[in-house]
Amino acid sequence: MILAGLFLLLLLIFARGTGLRAIISFIDTILLMWKMLVPCLLNGFNPVLVSFGLVLALTALILMLIYGWDRRFLSAVSGAALGILVTAILGFVFTDLFQIHGAVMESSESLLYAGYQYLDLTKIFVASIFLGSSGAIMDLSVDICSAVYEVVQKKTDIRAREAIASGFAVGRAACGSTTTTLLLAYSGSYVALLMVFMAQGTPVELMLNYKYVAAEIVHTIVGSFGLVTVAPLTAITSGFLLTRGKKEAEK
Repeated sequence: MILAGLFLLLLLIFARGTGLRAIISFIDTILLMWKMLVPCLLNGFNPVLVSFGLVLALTALILMLIYGWDRRFLSAVSGAALGILVTAILGFVFTDLFQIHGAVMESSESLLYAGYQYLDLTKIFVASIFLGSSGAIMDLSVDICSAVYEVVQKKTDIRAREAIASGFAVGRAACGSTTTTLLLAYSGSYVALLMVFMAQGTPVELMLNYKYVAAEIVHTIVGSFGLVTVAPLTAITSGFLLTRGKKEAEK
């Protein structure tokens, strides 16, 4: 509690109003996951639909706190939602392609032994893929939307195509660092596993055949793919919506 209190205090001191909104979104995320997502999953609701709905609600709520109700909000939300949708679809495709069962997740056996044999662990695994990458997807959509907005504000006669091109340029620069950030965030959970493989001298080709290794690869690559797709998608939605809003305001 002391550590959490210090974190919140520093956030308020340095970020002020933005920090307060970040705290609100942080608390809302915890409450929605603990009070809505987890109970729904334990009661047997479709994990993908429930998780996707929760992510969209959180994305809308957080971006509303950042932008308010304007075209930037619509641009960022639509871009992020499309990126998350792409991640969810790819998660389904590659989970099936690699024949990954949700039992590879930690604590899955404990759930089964606790009497939750009816749970669809594979769909929960798919949901965990886009849940894990949704925060980074949202951040990237905000970066690109804000960049396009600034360009549109500075150049009043800009066309949608030019605004989209600016968004693409920002997206290309941001994708590399954001994808690496996501890779590092995921890799922290399996450093010990890599150490075990290296200590045992496990060949790489044998290592890649393990289901739980394939699951981590799918988790990381599909999440990264969502980041790569959200950049152009947000650039397109921002280019059209923000330039259109500028023209309507000038009439």
